[in-house]
Amino acid sequence: MSSSPDSESKSSSSSTEDAPKPPIEPIHLPTLEEIRGQDIWNNCAVRSVVSGVMGGGMGLAFGMFLASFDNPTTQEEVTGKVRQQIIQQAKKMGQKSWSSCKSFALMGFVFSLSECIVEKARAKHDITNTVVAGCATGGAISARGGPKAACVGCAGFAAFSVVIEKFLESHT
Repeated sequence: MSSSPDSESKSSSSSTEDAPKPPIEPIHLPTLEEIRGQDIWNNCAVRSVVSGVMGGGMGLAFGMFLASFDNPTTQEEVTGKVRQQIIQQAKKMGQKSWSSCKSFALMGFVFSLSECIVEKARAKHDITNTVVAGCATGGAISARGGPKAACVGCAGFAAFSVVIEKFLESHT
């Protein structure tokens, strides 16, 4: 029952050949353009302005969509000419769209700015940044309603922000 050295070396080499070795990939260093782009995007002012503009565009489209379902015309308005009715509805749609545009722009700007500032101050990217940014945004949006409304807005938007963050975190 003596085994030959050749058979032992074949059995040990076959077990190491069975496990595939991961390919070694070279390290990709960022180019100068990529570094400049990251530096620009990491600027809190740039990030918040872009978020505000994108939020405004989203609010404009959202307001236009929701305004198309509104029909708050009265009987006196219906008796006019069709052209006048269309002009009146278009004005109402524009007002609602502009209102949504301002709200979403403020929301995007304040949330992005506060999250970026908190993240840079803490030097961490975690859920606390989202809670603080959500609170600041909710408070800013509902500040016109007084201190109680600002507190409720702060708590509500912070909770909403955490839910969205957790949802996006689980899908990445």
